[in-house]
Parts: sequence; C-alpha cells; structure tokens
Amino acid sequence: DNLTFRDIYFFWFLPTLCYEVNFPRTRRIRTGFLVNRAVEVFVCSNICICIIQQYIVPSVAHILLPFYKMELSLVAERLLKLALPNHLLWLIIFYVFFHSFLNTSAEIMQFADRSFFRDWWNAPNLEVFWKTWNLPVHRWCVRHVYKPMLATGFSKSVAMSSVFLLSALLHEYLISVPLRMFHLGVALGMLAQIPLVHLSRCLEQKFGARIGNMMVWGSLIIGQPLIIMMYYHDYVIQNYGQQIESWIESETCQC
Repeated sequence: DNLTFRDIYFFWFLPTLCYEVNFPRTRRIRTGFLVNRAVEVFVCSNICICIIQQYIVPSVAHILLPFYKMELSLVAERLLKLALPNHLLWLIIFYVFFHSFLNTSAEIMQFADRSFFRDWWNAPNLEVFWKTWNLPVHRWCVRHVYKPMLATGFSKSVAMSSVFLLSALLHEYLISVPLRMFHLGVALGMLAQIPLVHLSRCLEQKFGARIGNMMVWGSLIIGQPLIIMMYYHDYVIQNYGQQIESWIESETCQC
C-alpha cells in the first residue's frame, strides 16, 4: 500500500538511496538542531571560498608550465603545495555534506537513520575506507550490485571490481560532462583502487593497522591534487591551446 506517488516523492527527498517499506521516523523536528546545521553550512562555505581563492587557485594556476615542460621536480613541488589546502577543503566539504546537509534533510523529513558515515579516518586499509566514508552509496552498491552478483555465482573479487568499475564510470561522467572533455583520469583513479585495496591489506597484515591507515591518508592527500592538476592542464590546453602555447614560448624565451 505504500507504493504511491506520495511515497516516491517522499523517498526522493530522503538522505538515502535504498527504498524501504517502512522508514524509521522521528517524532518531531528540532528547530535548534536545524539552526546549528545552517550556521555550520554558512561558516564552512565561507572558509571553503577563502581556501579556494587564497591557496588552491594560485597553486593550480602555476602548474601549467611545469606540466607542459615535464619538469618533474617542479611538478612534485606544486603537487605538495596544492595537497594541504586541497585536503583541508575536502575535509570541510565532507563535513558540510555528510553531517550538516544530510542531517538537515533528515531532520526536515523526520528521517531517523542518521548513519551517513563511520570512522573512516581510522580505516586500517582502503577496503574499510570505501565501506565507511559514504554509507548511503555503499549500501546502494551492496544491495543492487555486489550481492546480486554474488547470488548469480560471481566471486567476491569480481563483484568488488564491478562496483569500482561502476563507480569509475559515474565519477568520470560527473567530471567529463561539465568540463566537456573526455580524459579518463578520474575513472583510472577509481580503477586503481582495486590493486591498492589489496596492497593496503598486505601492508596491514605485515606491518599493522597503523601503516595501512597511513596509506589510506597518503592516497587521499596525494591522489586528489594530482587529478586536479591533470584535468586543469588538459582543460586549458583543449580550450585555450594556441594562446597558451604562445604564452609558454614567450615565457621560455624570457628564461
């Protein structure tokens, strides 16, 4: 009896991707809780704007020439310079979306299930990280991709690889369409998680959970700015190629 248009619309606005016959509900909407989340969104959004304008944009703008000349030492320097503000920005955006925004949506809809993430920062390997940092998407992948493949006879490795392949295609679509360019950088980065998951497991088993956790943080801190630099370089070359080449030639002549 609950498969009506009203129930479908209700499901669309819930902070979950898996439909249930009876969702857990709260008794009332807490106004003070909503005000706190709104203040968090306002403050964190302004901090993100400051980080982007003061640190990320200047760092990204200065990577074009080293990338074009393939000066690996300068590329590494720019990468490390971009890594810290980019990671700080990612952490703030994570907090705003998974805590402030999703809790706001859940509070308005009186949705009682507030488990949007677990302690991914303590993950001893990348497999645990991907299972705990985004629970709504993880539950959808397990319910609609992973378990159905296991039920049809596929192995756990094939099912896990299929989940990463689907995630890679979706991530690439979300990046390529707005930028109007086909790069495969994000897709390859997601597919690279498959061997990295096994590598992080081996490190955890051989050296302990602390080393595995260090690999998790290292992949987050280095991987994201590297992809940003690659996409920025290719986007500028694709859209402003002639002007950039003439500018690079003039810069080279001055040097």
